[in-house]
Amino acid sequence: MPLAKKLLPTAVYAALAIADTVAAGKTSTSTSARRLRYVLKPALMPALATAFLDGTRERRASSDTSLLHTGTAAAQALSWGGDVALLGSSEKSFLTGVGSFFGAHLAYIAAFTSVRGERADYDNAGLKVALGLWLTTAPVMGIAAGRQDPALRAPVAAYATVLCAMFASSRMLDPELPPGARRTLQAGTALFLLSDSVLAAQKFLLTEPHPILESVVMSTYTVGQGLIARGVASAS
Repeated sequence: MPLAKKLLPTAVYAALAIADTVAAGKTSTSTSARRLRYVLKPALMPALATAFLDGTRERRASSDTSLLHTGTAAAQALSWGGDVALLGSSEKSFLTGVGSFFGAHLAYIAAFTSVRGERADYDNAGLKVALGLWLTTAPVMGIAAGRQDPALRAPVAAYATVLCAMFASSRMLDPELPPGARRTLQAGTALFLLSDSVLAAQKFLLTEPHPILESVVMSTYTVGQGLIARGVASAS
């Protein structure tokens, strides 16, 4: 496959991610930016999935990493559902988005644990970070969400739990995987965690919307998803 054709899906994803990040920061003041996001945001995961599937075409049949690839592709599909749902402003849209991303994190957990190493190989520092974040974010966000609506308390706390578990599972990878692939994947999960943490703080802890934070959420999310895909594609 010519190099330009091979790189095209990745370039498309990068362009969409940049455009949506800029538009996200203008949605509170620009009607056109809000409308543009209805085009840009739903296109993100299909573009990333196309780049990922193209990049792993020859390696997906490998018995050692097939579950890693399959789980990542499933997570991307579920993330697309979450992206679309969160374009809505209703509580139902929010809960649908949370549920879809909950499934995406479960898919990532299944993918990462399919190539986990022995317990002695785990990144204990990373696991301690994940535990500390869970002990703080799950109750704090659950309580804050419950103050807005008691029906949100349990879903938000559960989501914080699975998000931290996803990050933790990326710290248990087999050390036999290429070091660069592991570091790239782990950087992606860290950015995904950061993105959702900023989103939760924006929604439940701050009284006024901050446009810059909307851009922070999308920039860390899109880069995080991209790094996870790149890390998985390089893992075999």
